[in-house]
Amino acid sequence: MESIFHRISVRKFTVQPVEPEKISRILRAAMAAPSATNQRPWEFYVVKDKAVIERLSEASPYAKCAKDAPVVFVPCFRSKGIAPEYFNIDMSAAVENLLLEADDLGLGAVWMGISPDEGRMKAVREVLDLPVDLHAFALIPC
Repeated sequence: MESIFHRISVRKFTVQPVEPEKISRILRAAMAAPSATNQRPWEFYVVKDKAVIERLSEASPYAKCAKDAPVVFVPCFRSKGIAPEYFNIDMSAAVENLLLEADDLGLGAVWMGISPDEGRMKAVREVLDLPVDLHAFALIPC
């Protein structure tokens, strides 16, 4: 519970890679979030390729610092679900869990909003070649 009070937004990153077991724990924490009708509308991209990260950092005027992160999580939501009007709430809960677990593991991260800005969502779609039924919600450099 200490991470709730300890977590901060980190925008400066080291080149040290994030260990696979930490990435797995972060994803498990994100997917343990509650969601409306348990619809779990999320899918997560884990980007480690520096060229792709560089392109993602250009998806928003506020994402420039992402270019220096060793990994960027890209939470996305599917188009269809039982309660699509709650997708943004569901995704927010998942991102908060992700950030808290990253902090608990001693990692720095920051939430960079992509949805609902159509221009930012399109930019991420093009970089990651997202399927038509998947929409970018945020960038989380870590």
